[in-house]
Amino acid sequence: MKNPSSLTVPLETGAATSALVYPAGGDLSALVLAHGAGAGQRSAFMVDFAHALSALGLDVVTFNFLYTEQRRRIPDRAPALEACYRDVIAAVREAVPSANRGLFIGGKSMGGRIATHVAAADRDLPIAGLVLLGYPLHPPGRPDQRRDKHLAAIRRPMLIVQGDRDAFGLPAELRPIVQQLEPPATLEVIAKGDHSFKLPRRDPAGQAAVYVNIQNTIVNWIAGRLKTRS
Repeated sequence: MKNPSSLTVPLETGAATSALVYPAGGDLSALVLAHGAGAGQRSAFMVDFAHALSALGLDVVTFNFLYTEQRRRIPDRAPALEACYRDVIAAVREAVPSANRGLFIGGKSMGGRIATHVAAADRDLPIAGLVLLGYPLHPPGRPDQRRDKHLAAIRRPMLIVQGDRDAFGLPAELRPIVQQLEPPATLEVIAKGDHSFKLPRRDPAGQAAVYVNIQNTIVNWIAGRLKTRS
């Protein structure tokens, strides 16, 4: 397991945030993963996934949104989050050579949602695809407050990994949406998984197997997208 290297990302606001670059065992491409609303890039989920994906051949970059870097609990508004993500993409393109072979972006929950807004707003960004881990289609218990109107504007391949117990959006709610996208998004359903793909009962071996399956799915999906481009 290789230790990540630190990357300081200057932001257009004049502030800066921190990123971690997990070097790959190969040179497949680069994947930027943003954290969710409640935990930063050093959370166990983010660190474990970054290490595992890098071992499978991806250069993985995680980062803190500025509110997390400044140890504030409440996320900034969407425009500030999106601007931060754009600055991170620019920094990764300069610092990580594999990003110029293929750059994928995404994240967990809120981080993935912000990635979709960045991609939808700028078709010229050299993004090969998006990886969304638990897409927050709506707040829990509020299925009428959907966050999907912008998805059609992305027009890039997307992999959405969704637990079938996800209170932020069930696969059945997402399926008709992703099928209408161009290109159609890939929806990977995690049986018995919640918003973080956790199983309902404590089962360390089973939980580890779920995560390994997701990680392999991500790498295989990215490899397939790169193959179709070549």
